[in-house]
Amino acid sequence: MSVLIILLLPLIATVLVCIPFKRFWAPSVTVVSSVVVLVLATRVAWLTSSGGSITSDLKIGMLKWIAVDGLSALILLLISFVGTTAAIYSIGYMAHGNITAGKLRLYYANYNLFVFSMLAIPVLAEPTLVWIVVELTTLCSALLVSFENTREALEAAWKYVVLSLMGAGMALFGFLVLFAAMQASGSTGAYTWSGLVAAAPLMPPVLLQTAFLLILIGLGTKVGLVPMHTWLPDAHSQAPSPVCALLSGIETTAILYVILRLFPVMQAAPNSHAETWAIVLGLISVGTAAFILLQVRDYKRMFAFSTVEHMGVILTAVGLGVSVAGYSAMMQIVSHCVTKSFCFFAAGAVLLTVDTRQIASVRGLIRKSPIAGAALVFGGLAITGAPPFAVFLSEFSILKAGLMQKEYLVTALLAIFIVIAFFGIMLHINRMVFGTRENGETETNSNHLSENENGKRSHLPFSCRLALLIAAIPVLVLGFYIPQPLQDLLTQAADVLTKQTP
Repeated sequence: MSVLIILLLPLIATVLVCIPFKRFWAPSVTVVSSVVVLVLATRVAWLTSSGGSITSDLKIGMLKWIAVDGLSALILLLISFVGTTAAIYSIGYMAHGNITAGKLRLYYANYNLFVFSMLAIPVLAEPTLVWIVVELTTLCSALLVSFENTREALEAAWKYVVLSLMGAGMALFGFLVLFAAMQASGSTGAYTWSGLVAAAPLMPPVLLQTAFLLILIGLGTKVGLVPMHTWLPDAHSQAPSPVCALLSGIETTAILYVILRLFPVMQAAPNSHAETWAIVLGLISVGTAAFILLQVRDYKRMFAFSTVEHMGVILTAVGLGVSVAGYSAMMQIVSHCVTKSFCFFAAGAVLLTVDTRQIASVRGLIRKSPIAGAALVFGGLAITGAPPFAVFLSEFSILKAGLMQKEYLVTALLAIFIVIAFFGIMLHINRMVFGTRENGETETNSNHLSENENGKRSHLPFSCRLALLIAAIPVLVLGFYIPQPLQDLLTQAADVLTKQTP
């Protein structure tokens, strides 16, 4: 029943925020809804980590397709956490501009629908229904990407929709081929993730491999895998910063979750080569993003390309073998999610301080806003895998797993790309936070500079500072200590990739 309430709460919040009360009504309803969802998701994750899986005992209509195991519980927990911190951050961030009450209600209505669509992805066990809610995330998030109604935002939203829908068509065809393969196997089981695993050994290999490639490429467009990534930097840089935290921090991970669900199916079939495809696409994504990070000019696009890099790292880890790198891949998912959302909160703090996205226009940030400057350095070090943060532990574990598998070339390339990305991001952040403007250097975006450029310190809204503090806690703590319930959940999530849990 907790799972059903989790799905219903954002829908109820969507209706409530449309009521034209005072300005604080919509953000308050959204935050309360998000906090309750987080509490319930934590309870579901706790029960799952201690007792296996949760399957809805309501066998009527669509409810029979609801099920939660270790992997889906982990993603559900991450979505609810980022949704809560982003809702808190939105209070001060959205109040900073001259936004009308009607447009503010529209923002929170779309926000809650977007969160609902993401929450539905891990709890639905029927692939076709999952595809439907995946596309619902596209429609809801596109409205948020274009929220600022600038030419750049509208162009980014249009590009996002067109490319995502093209990938959606390919993924849908892949799921239809997968259904045909299941029918050809003679299986009488339900068309669910567990049913596919059971039927996989009898499926025609050609149909199974074709379905996997179609879904990998189609959904890879939404994940941001290279070369299907071209929409991601535009959309993730033009959306409001709390929306960017949702897009980069968890939406890409939620879609990657669907791809990961196919690996137990492919492992149950002979000669599927799924892990080889994962390594190839993963390394291409990591390498491309790493070199682009050296020359990026927009700090929000910088974190967006970092998302492309980390999606590639996770996919490469799965390709190295879920039996040895599955736990590391799950830890990478967690560390990336909490860290990348923090990075976009930090980027939003910078934007509120200097009112420009251009890296070259930001110098001496630590003097104008110590909080924004410190947050940017903290986030940059954390997301690039510097010790003692969570990303360092997960990436180190992945490289160790690669060496254990004797995949020396893959491990070496992955390590080199990670180091390049580290220097690319930290070079830009160092200049922004501690650098000084050289003689003759001109502003690249002088029309968008705020009065803080004159040396005044900026005061960030309280909700933004609170969200930064909450989001920073797991980024730092998970680098030193992983609570036992979370370890159990990560282990169960990794087990889902190797065998069907009861």
